[in-house]
Amino acid sequence: MRILILILMFFIIGALIIISNNNLAMHETENFSNFSETYTGWLNQVYVNVQSITGDVVKLEWFPK
Repeated sequence: MRILILILMFFIIGALIIISNNNLAMHETENFSNFSETYTGWLNQVYVNVQSITGDVVKLEWFPK
């Protein structure tokens, strides 16, 4: 349960950082669409990075020779 809360907090804080860095007022339609595109791009980049890290971890030699 704690891990789920931490992941949710990570995504919420990421959204808040995107809103504050781009000075987006979320009550305007144009800003909401800009936020949606930026947040989706950020989520995609997070996914690509996690995938890359996981691939590198799998390739590591875990057992001594």
